[in-house]
Amino acid sequence: MAFIAIYTVGRLKHPHGHPATREFFQVGSEVSRQAAKSGHLIKEFSPNRVRFPEEMVNGEGLPILTLTVWKSLQSLYHFTYSGDHKKALLDRHKWIEQRLDKQPTYVLWWTEMVKDVSWMEAFNRYNYYLQHGPTPYAFDYKNSFDEFGETLLLK
Repeated sequence: MAFIAIYTVGRLKHPHGHPATREFFQVGSEVSRQAAKSGHLIKEFSPNRVRFPEEMVNGEGLPILTLTVWKSLQSLYHFTYSGDHKKALLDRHKWIEQRLDKQPTYVLWWTEMVKDVSWMEAFNRYNYYLQHGPTPYAFDYKNSFDEFGETLLLK
């Protein structure tokens, strides 16, 4: 059975003590709690003690990175675009800098083993996506693939 991993990347607009940043972390905490309760989230990786790529560390705002593994692409997609997470996505302009370079804010990939998912793997998949666009190796929701590499339309 294959699992789906997602790596997200962003940068906060405001410093750590700013009210908008506090709100972001409060909302994020609630969304994480709901993800854990959903029964579809398998693992959430802590960014503590992770050596981030230099391009993520250099910049004005605090980098915000997440890495999670889910039971299925459909369950992840449903969670992403419903409930409090959907509301947070709609409100993200209050907290997260807009990417002027128009680079993607996330990448997805399939894995057979949760233990194979790591921050280094996430950075590699994201860079691959930037260089090659969506492929079965690294993709997004609009250009999805199933675990066999076949094109998949999400609804």
